[in-house]
Amino acid sequence: MNIEEFFQLSAGKWFSHRTSHHLAFKQSEDGKSELIIETLPADHPEVIKLCQQYEVVPSNTCSGARVTWNGTMEWDEEKHSGSTVLVSVPDADNPDEGKLLREMGYAEKAPVAGRYKIDQDGALTLTTEYETMWSEERLWFASPNLRMRVSVLKRFGGFSMASFTSEIRLGGSPADAKPSEATNSVSS
Repeated sequence: MNIEEFFQLSAGKWFSHRTSHHLAFKQSEDGKSELIIETLPADHPEVIKLCQQYEVVPSNTCSGARVTWNGTMEWDEEKHSGSTVLVSVPDADNPDEGKLLREMGYAEKAPVAGRYKIDQDGALTLTTEYETMWSEERLWFASPNLRMRVSVLKRFGGFSMASFTSEIRLGGSPADAKPSEATNSVSS
């Protein structure tokens, strides 16, 4: 599987349930979200805009995606919603690794470029360094309609949060892949 196939398998509407462990406070919390993931071609205006922001030639990009979320966290009644555009820029010598440009970061709400790697088992690992913290997230498909994520966030010299997320696709198989292709890609 490559990054473009991973984005294609991720396309659709998902129910997301996250459990986060705040290690410094020895507390955990649950959160629930609805995610919508759309694939974007390299010539999409939002992909081009993000590439220009990072001074990357759009033709060097493999694929893009827009992720939109709407959810709640256990500790507050406030709605957490937003969206971001992701663009993969594969390394010339190894397309299974590269930069992942983000319109808005996971840990800090600002544009950020991280690294991605597709492992031999088809899992996607994202590593991002911010000014005051570092995050690593691993995503994989247990089946075409069940995606898992684990992440760690390290700040100020120690791990501060770890989370596990399960995501269930709402409404069937990915829009961009036939069900048999999605199953074959996940089991490969």
